[in-house]
Amino acid sequence: MKKVQQGFTLIELMIVVAIIGILAAIAIPQYQDYTVRAKISSVLASVGAVKTAVGICIQEQGGDATNCNGGSNNIPSTLSTNEIKSIAVAAGVITITLKSGIGKDIPDDSTIILTPTAAANSASVTWAYTKTGLTNAVAITAIEKTYSSGGGS
Repeated sequence: MKKVQQGFTLIELMIVVAIIGILAAIAIPQYQDYTVRAKISSVLASVGAVKTAVGICIQEQGGDATNCNGGSNNIPSTLSTNEIKSIAVAAGVITITLKSGIGKDIPDDSTIILTPTAAANSASVTWAYTKTGLTNAVAITAIEKTYSSGGGS
């Protein structure tokens, strides 16, 4: 009679563990990049209402952003989320201060600054960004997808 196999051999188990280790080594960095991108996108989406209020203020002021400050002209003066520590609006310029824990190379108090530009003889407002403290390439790419160097919406 033949002997019936009772389980897996040590070699088979080691191969399975090695395959799982290789997959984990590839998946974990990709997941971390995904979470950073998602958090930065959440920040930019959360600021959408403030951008809209500033845009309306600029249009109502005839293209001048001087009087478009947080707390006036229906522009929110505070905004706090899981990723945003604070927000400030002065003369139409929106300064977003980020909380820690967003991801690697994104220190506490990093900022994203959104600067509006009103087009002459037009109702459109374009936005440009600058950043301080951000060195994470994934975060920068997420911002650039929203705000190209030539402006954005």
